[in-house]
Amino acid sequence: MKFAALLAALPLLLVTACGGGDANTTAPAGSVAAVKPPAGKNWLETVSKTPEGGFRMGNPDAPLKLVEYGSRACPYCGMFDAEGFPVLKSDYIATGKVSYEFREYPIHGALDLAPILLGQCTGDTATFFPLLDQMFKNQETLLQNEQAVSARVQAMPNPTPNQVATAYAEGLGYIDFMKQRGLPEDKARACLNDPAGIKRITDQAKFAEDKFQVNSTPTFILNDVKLDSVDTWAKLKAVLAQRGA
Repeated sequence: MKFAALLAALPLLLVTACGGGDANTTAPAGSVAAVKPPAGKNWLETVSKTPEGGFRMGNPDAPLKLVEYGSRACPYCGMFDAEGFPVLKSDYIATGKVSYEFREYPIHGALDLAPILLGQCTGDTATFFPLLDQMFKNQETLLQNEQAVSARVQAMPNPTPNQVATAYAEGLGYIDFMKQRGLPEDKARACLNDPAGIKRITDQAKFAEDKFQVNSTPTFILNDVKLDSVDTWAKLKAVLAQRGA
């Protein structure tokens, strides 16, 4: 089900579309040369927000431009963050061969609203990836009471998406999580209650579905082409090798 339809049906429980995809193959390519960063710069510290609403790390002109559509509540995305992202950074992004962009995709509907809104609440590109990594590392703890919180959300009379996001943020401990990392509570609540934030999530999800037929997480896009059946680091590494990285 597309996210816009899920949003219209709030409040929601989890949907089961995290992980999965259809097979595809790619032809081997020549070796991609490393690209040095400008003097005094480091590709791993080169982070910018993209027009599509994602956050990109690395050489903006890298020959291989990798995009992940992910969910902060998806265990498969958490596995990729733990198993693949450290190597992706050290062996691929740091060399300037590959840039990496993370785009939020709310595969779980209501459950994803709070971590997306709070994960981007600081407005500082330098904190985006460290906070994303910490959310993945603490995923199990943050989601341990999900069923109980979802039941309470289900009982709310006609909540708005912002009210649902706030209920999950309070019930699952996301507000305290962000406070411990320097985000004031009043700013966290302002982000959770901003209707423009919900609109951004909806618009970006529609773009993902319309352009790339995203319907699971993680979904990887390489040089604007969706990689079907590539949902683990081992599979992605094989594709990058085929492309010469």
